Amino acid sequence: MVSTAQFIPKNKTRNWWLKVSLIVGIVAILAIVLPFIIPAFRLRLLGRFLALAITALGIDLIWGYTGLLSLGHGIFFGLGGYIFAMYLNLQTAQGGLPSFFTSYGVSELPLIWQPFRTLPITVIGLIVIPGIVAGILGYLVFRNRIKGVYFSILTQAALIVFFNFFNGQQRLVNGSNGLTTETQTIFGTVVSSPVVQITFYELTIVSLILVYLLCFWLTRGRFGRLLIAIRDDETRVRFSGYDPTWFKVVVFSVSGAIAGLSGALFTVQTGIVTPGSSMDVAFSIEMVIWVAVGGRGTLLGAIIGAVLVRSAQTFLSEEFPAVWLFFQGALFLIVVTVLPNGIVGWWREWAWLKIKSLLGLQPTLLTYPEIDLNAEVMVESNQQEED
Repeated sequence: MVSTAQFIPKNKTRNWWLKVSLIVGIVAILAIVLPFIIPAFRLRLLGRFLALAITALGIDLIWGYTGLLSLGHGIFFGLGGYIFAMYLNLQTAQGGLPSFFTSYGVSELPLIWQPFRTLPITVIGLIVIPGIVAGILGYLVFRNRIKGVYFSILTQAALIVFFNFFNGQQRLVNGSNGLTTETQTIFGTVVSSPVVQITFYELTIVSLILVYLLCFWLTRGRFGRLLIAIRDDETRVRFSGYDPTWFKVVVFSVSGAIAGLSGALFTVQTGIVTPGSSMDVAFSIEMVIWVAVGGRGTLLGAIIGAVLVRSAQTFLSEEFPAVWLFFQGALFLIVVTVLPNGIVGWWREWAWLKIKSLLGLQPTLLTYPEIDLNAEVMVESNQQEED
């Protein structure tokens, strides 16, 4: 029997190693080089952008691959941020009550705070709880076959419900003032100290890589093909004998868990979590813009879009405070009208081909996906060459 590996073209292997080398190089620059060459403030900003890129990956997983446009991911992002902020406040209190409780006459720690006294339970909770909430919300929506714009409206309505709930709970989570992490301690060290911030910056990079690999794995193979089939023609998937409901519930739950992790990492590098900063409607819409700018259905585009848009926002907010909102609106219009497939799509479909043409390189002819790697085709081609 002839092994499939014998027929893998050398140029594909070379391209794979080139991509791996490029990714390793970028990670090395982010994790090793940048902490020594850029100011601590800018490094902290970059850590926030990378944390937001994790959320963008979750959005791309459900929107780019499954066709579910969520405008309420701030729910899960905020839950992750609040859970980790609870843990940090309890560490500073050292078994007592966080300071803000005394302002509202609370003398006993609320039951909802109790599980988050230890770090392992907190880490599990900030991933699992947003995932469960997303799963419940997804099941209630998907079992009734609600999709398209109605799904988007329902997720935004759920976001408003959560925003109003957290905003009005002064005696539980300090209401609109939120929970601070800047002055709290973890393992006896103030969270805002350089050593803690660099540690969480490195953890953010590791988390981004792991989440990217998870999304890459989920979007490959049979599960990934089913997600794309649901996006393109859900009715045909049902006629093929599959129930799209549970596939959508699972992927929506995973996306919610990813957003929870992102919210925790973002909160600890921002210094505070409030309903206005995490569960605002505009913020959840902005998450969609990141993916649209980078290129949905690409994963890499989600990371690029989040970092690029947030970097532009920071620069323009510093130099031209009144211009950023106009720029954001113009950027979205340009993407929709000129770059419908985002930056990565534009690069793949036009820019890279143009560069290869200018360099005199022959463009790669696109045929049936990976037909040259099909085992039967390889064996037949080998037999014809031997004859």
